[in-house]
Amino acid sequence: MLIDSHCHLDYYTADELPDVLARAAAAGVGEVVTIGTSLPQSEALRGIVEGRDGVWFTVGVHPHNAAKGPVPAPETIAALTAHPKAIGIGESGLDYFYDKAPRDVQHANFRAHIRAAQQTGLPLAIHARDADEDIAAILHDERDRGGEFAFLLHCFSSGRKLAEDAVSMGGYVSFSGILTFPKSTEIREIAADIPADRLLVETDAPYLAPVPFRGKRNEPGWVTNTARVLAEVRGMTSEALADLTTANFRRLFRKAA
Repeated sequence: MLIDSHCHLDYYTADELPDVLARAAAAGVGEVVTIGTSLPQSEALRGIVEGRDGVWFTVGVHPHNAAKGPVPAPETIAALTAHPKAIGIGESGLDYFYDKAPRDVQHANFRAHIRAAQQTGLPLAIHARDADEDIAAILHDERDRGGEFAFLLHCFSSGRKLAEDAVSMGGYVSFSGILTFPKSTEIREIAADIPADRLLVETDAPYLAPVPFRGKRNEPGWVTNTARVLAEVRGMTSEALADLTTANFRRLFRKAA
């Protein structure tokens, strides 16, 4: 079984979603995590996960949304994870490519989510785009301030140094359809070298459809294509890669174990 560790099920209509999830199950994707991008949206995800086995959610404010309201207190974020199917914090982090929020606001938002992860013991899904140095600096600073916390770099497309820094702090690295793109040679090289016990796979659906579906609307069932390429670059069978990433998911997202 594969698990899509990061997708956005709220982008599908209520009529579409049952078929999307059925196609995922038919492809061998047994569980999915749908991701919080604002606090109201995170609360609304309850309507998607309730009554659906193997569908989980996280709570968080995406860096694109960080300036759309006051930066939430860590306690506010943490309180929303009381739901039994809320298994993580985020996604949060830094995005200097689009810069949709002032960088100081992004920093404050990111730190609030790290502190919520420290308070709850739940893992933080980190969005990192064109901000490797500041992501690493804040992770180190917050760990020194408040202690260790679980996290993963989702949809990895950063440099090798950030991957190595994350692993050195106990973090995980998740690969999306970007791994399958012809020009992603460096990402595949990094994926080949990540310690086996720190690997996850995801779609980030409806974005970033893997080859051979690139350019189409992505969906959770297509995580199998990313997993196939990850298995190839690591010299594993697809079955072994599925077993490995599922075990890693259970270790990281302990609430879903």
